[in-house]
Amino acid sequence: MSHPIIKDLESRHTAKHYDASKVISKEDLEVIYEALRLSPSSINSQPWKFIVIESDAAKQRFYDTFANKYEFNKKHAKTASHIILFAHKTHYGREDFSKIVDINVDIGRITEEERDKAFGSFAFAEMNADEQGCNVAWTKAQVYIALGNIMHVLARLQIDSTPLEGIDQELVGKLFETELEGYQCDVALAMGYNDKDLDFNAGLPKSRLPKESIITVL
Repeated sequence: MSHPIIKDLESRHTAKHYDASKVISKEDLEVIYEALRLSPSSINSQPWKFIVIESDAAKQRFYDTFANKYEFNKKHAKTASHIILFAHKTHYGREDFSKIVDINVDIGRITEEERDKAFGSFAFAEMNADEQGCNVAWTKAQVYIALGNIMHVLARLQIDSTPLEGIDQELVGKLFETELEGYQCDVALAMGYNDKDLDFNAGLPKSRLPKESIITVL
């Protein structure tokens, strides 16, 4: 299939080695940041925070989070152009959603008179919360929507990426405590340009199940 979307998805792969000498341009970074901001989420909750690791000092901090486990991923900390920490709020409450409602009023999406009615959709957050108000599984799911969105954006920009679930959530939370501000990070994304001599995964054929076994059209 020759459609550009399919070409994007066929060309992307999980990079195994990065070329530390290649850096993502400021222009492309602006596209990436705006794409993150525009990512969809359930009830438009946006229960996330994205921490971009760019400086050598920040990369060293991220490198240090691999002290106890997932050592195989620490090479990306210093060789990838940038790393994004995808963090989510563990207790997303009515006061958080009110910020979204206020924006909707300000931009004219709803009127001030419709403000109270707009809180009806907050029931989705409540039904996914326990007695303590923890809805971490639900907010984490929203982060993965943003992750998938940005991975396609990177493919379109011809920038390589590596999703990193192999991170020490506890140590990341400790070493980036100030920036996370109570949010939880369970996944990160390394991005940059692969080392063509070392990235063995770049040349391997795409491995996916056939459409017939995963898609049912009724």
